[in-house]
Amino acid sequence: MTESRSGHAGLALSPDTSSALRYAAFPTESGGGNPAGVVLDAAAMSAAEMLRIAAEIGYSETAFLEAIGSRDYRVRYFSPQAEVDFCGHATVAAAVALADAELGAGELVLHSNVGEIRVSVASVGERYRATLTTVSPKTAELPAGPLAELLAALDWEAEDLDPDLPIGLAFGGLWHPILWAVTRERLAELEYDFAALTTLMQREGWGTVSLLTRERADLIHSRNAFPIGGVVEDPATGAAAAALGGFLRTNGLLPDGGKFRVLQGEDMGQPCLLDVDASGHGGIRVSGTATRIVADAE
Repeated sequence: MTESRSGHAGLALSPDTSSALRYAAFPTESGGGNPAGVVLDAAAMSAAEMLRIAAEIGYSETAFLEAIGSRDYRVRYFSPQAEVDFCGHATVAAAVALADAELGAGELVLHSNVGEIRVSVASVGERYRATLTTVSPKTAELPAGPLAELLAALDWEAEDLDPDLPIGLAFGGLWHPILWAVTRERLAELEYDFAALTTLMQREGWGTVSLLTRERADLIHSRNAFPIGGVVEDPATGAAAAALGGFLRTNGLLPDGGKFRVLQGEDMGQPCLLDVDASGHGGIRVSGTATRIVADAE
C-alpha cells in the first residue's frame, strides 16, 4: 500500500473503477438509498478520466475529491454523461466515506463548482450522519413557454398541477423546476419523453425536474426526473431538496421551525429520506446517512 496525497494509507489511486468506493446515501431505516461513487484521491485524474470512471460505475453521480488542506477538499461530480456542478447525495456519500476512512466526525469544507459547501459529520450509533449547507438559494419564475414544453414532455395537463401550490424555479446549487402534482397517485405515474425533456433541460440549464406532492407541511413526496444524467429519475436528490427548501422559504410555505422531510425513491423501490432545515437565512441544510455498498466496492 502507498500513502496518498490526502494522507489516507492505502488510498493512492490509478484511474480505474477500483479506486472508487460505493455508498448508498439517504437510506431509510428499512433500507433503500441512492448509490453514489466516491473517489477519495482524484488529484492525478483528468476530467476525461473522471467522466469515464463515472460512466463505468453507472450511478447517477460519482464524487471525485482532492485534498487541499487537513479537512478541505476540492470536489467534482460526474454523472455517466457529463460533469454536474453540485450533487447532494454524492456530497453526503463522500463525507461519510471520508469519516469511514479515518477522518471520523467533524467539519469538512468542500470546494465545488458552485462554491463552498460546508459539511458537518456526526457519529450516530454505528453510523455517520452528514449535514451539508448549500450556497445561498435562489428562486425565479418559470416562464410560460418552458412550462408548456415541460408539461408536454411529461405528458401532464394543467389539471395535473395542484392549484393550491406555486410552481417556479429554485436553486440550491443547481436550478430545478418545481411542479406539484394534484394527487400522490398522479405523482406515481411517471412516463415522459426522455429525448424531449433532455433537450429542454440542457437548453434551460436545469439540474433535475422536481415533481412533488405535500402530504403535510413537514412531509413532502418527491420524484426527480434526470434524463440529462442518463437516467430516468434520481432516487434521492439533495440539491433538489435544498432548492425546494429555499423555494418554500421564499413563498412562506415552511412549517413552524423551518424543517421538513422529503421522501423520494418510493416509486422506484429505493426509498430515501432527506431531512431539510430551511430556517433562518442563507444556505439550506440537508441531512442524511450513507452506508457502504461493500459487495460492489470489494
